[in-house]
Amino acid sequence: MRIVLLLVAALLAPAAAALGPLPAQGTVEVYFTPWDDAEGALLRTIGQARHSIHVQAYTFSSRNLAWALGEAKKRGVAIEMLTDREQATKNEHSLVNALHDAGIPVWFEVRYASAHNKVMLVDAEEGDPVVVTGSYNFTFSAQARNAENLVILRGNAPLARAYLDNWRRHRRDAVPYSR
Repeated sequence: MRIVLLLVAALLAPAAAALGPLPAQGTVEVYFTPWDDAEGALLRTIGQARHSIHVQAYTFSSRNLAWALGEAKKRGVAIEMLTDREQATKNEHSLVNALHDAGIPVWFEVRYASAHNKVMLVDAEEGDPVVVTGSYNFTFSAQARNAENLVILRGNAPLARAYLDNWRRHRRDAVPYSR
């Protein structure tokens, strides 16, 4: 009987992880590049961070965004990054090494063929959390050359918690930065 219960629990575990609908609350900002200034919106959002920023990046080569994260770190904001290892190590424009050298903890996602998330969570456990997501890579090209979208969702604590829980699940499977 115990084996049957364990088997049933194992089969149901993935379904239990699914969140289902979350409440619609807070505000939504939408940017479409190259027409809208998505990078400017990201810079303002990073500049407003007070406690923490969790980054999930497929690729990261925007000097402006790297500078803003460095400034946030200097202000005492805790920053952690997950990134696709292949993009971080083989893309000649990647700034992941520079971010790590600036004291930002970085982990490489290696479990997946492509760690393709593009997420920033700002003050995710605070009273006014921000979730940034969309197709927008954290690159110059995403703003200037590509057709991308960026969504900034503010003030939805259950959504921020879901994204932070997912970020932490990915972090558990990631490996520490190494050159």
